[in-house]
Amino acid sequence: MSERIQTGARRGFHVLTKPIGPVCNLECSYCFYLEKHNLYPEERQWRMSDAVLEQYIRQYIQEQPGPEILFAWQGGEPTLLGVEFFQKAVQLQRKHAGDRTISNALQTNGTLLDDRWCEFLAEHHFLAGLSVDGPRELHDKHRVAKGGKPTFDAVMRGLGLLKKHGVEFNTLTVVHRANARQAGEVYRFLKEIGSRYLQFIPLVERAALAHSGTPGLDFAEPPDPGRPGGPAGPVTGESVEAEQYGRFLCAIFDQWVRRDVGRVFVQLFDVALGNWMGLGSSLCVFGEKCGAALAMEHNGDLYSCDHYVYPKYRLGNLLNQSLGAMAASPSQREFGGAKFDSLPAYCRQCQVRFACNGECPKHRFIRTPDGQEGLNYLCPAYKRFFNHIDPCMRAMAQLLRNNQAASDIMEMIAEAEARPQSASAGRNDPCPCGSGRKYKKCCWLKTSPIHAP
Repeated sequence: MSERIQTGARRGFHVLTKPIGPVCNLECSYCFYLEKHNLYPEERQWRMSDAVLEQYIRQYIQEQPGPEILFAWQGGEPTLLGVEFFQKAVQLQRKHAGDRTISNALQTNGTLLDDRWCEFLAEHHFLAGLSVDGPRELHDKHRVAKGGKPTFDAVMRGLGLLKKHGVEFNTLTVVHRANARQAGEVYRFLKEIGSRYLQFIPLVERAALAHSGTPGLDFAEPPDPGRPGGPAGPVTGESVEAEQYGRFLCAIFDQWVRRDVGRVFVQLFDVALGNWMGLGSSLCVFGEKCGAALAMEHNGDLYSCDHYVYPKYRLGNLLNQSLGAMAASPSQREFGGAKFDSLPAYCRQCQVRFACNGECPKHRFIRTPDGQEGLNYLCPAYKRFFNHIDPCMRAMAQLLRNNQAASDIMEMIAEAEARPQSASAGRNDPCPCGSGRKYKKCCWLKTSPIHAP
């Protein structure tokens, strides 16, 4: 009998691993993960044991159907474990890999990086995800060390070491109420520091109804995917406003689509292009269903999602249940399917549903105009953004279908903006070409500059 754990039909799944749990050397004011200390009140060590580490690596490799396997390490701050922990992880990956190709990604605040760390990351081809929220004054607004000390200089020192040792890196930027007002400055800064792969994560947290007074404990639990809405306090003062986030994304897209297509890769834009190509979403938040992106704590406990690390979403522990069985369990399938099943009628009728799909269930806590619960707090942002990018996405999708480069869109826009606007048709009028579509959905890009709707 094969050593492979038998779990029936297998599907690919991803695990975001927290080998040090929520332990971090920073105390970011918006961090929802600080409260996870309360899941394990008796815990003192907060370090993944050798037994859990090997079981995880062996099972994760065995349970993946494809030839390439990505391990994603996060926290807390994983570099607090020291290089030795990850040296052991790499050795175990080699032991159990067989003919599989293994890659690793490590998300870090960058403040503890040194030459030894970066030599290791470079030698073993780790992708380093660096958390940075923009220029100094925007980054230090919330990303602070204990006692409120700023961290920008330490992060930039860490970035310099990554570059010095040739470590591949991307940047993760939390979009909050302060930096969302300065989209252009944030985007230019990230390019200036050498980031070519950008992720933007909207900060949306609700205040708990009962306030503890303890940092990290005053956030409300996310709504149940199967029963969205429910009582909770207002969004926190740091959270990005919905309309504001839409403007932020549109402003960055307008810079990117004119200058940086093919040179700078923004995760959200890449995902959107996949949806316009009809390929489906490569990111769970924009998929019709979710449930294939799970989170594992330092002791081997597996949870339905990184945003749902709460007792009711605990699937089990890998020391007595297989990862594959937990990922394919009825409860996890129900969790993933609830995203689609609970989508309000208002969303199902939306013209950009194919690109949004209601986004993450974590954010579905407001009501639709007709009073139904379960509308995403960021709905106005995504309606604005996806409608705004539609002409360019249609054009880029057609370029790719014609075996041309998506970056040709930049030349198309430059030529269109160099010509006078056509006065023969308004954006919502039937297209003069006779296609039957609205002008803005057809030939508008060829004759007019790009404008926000």
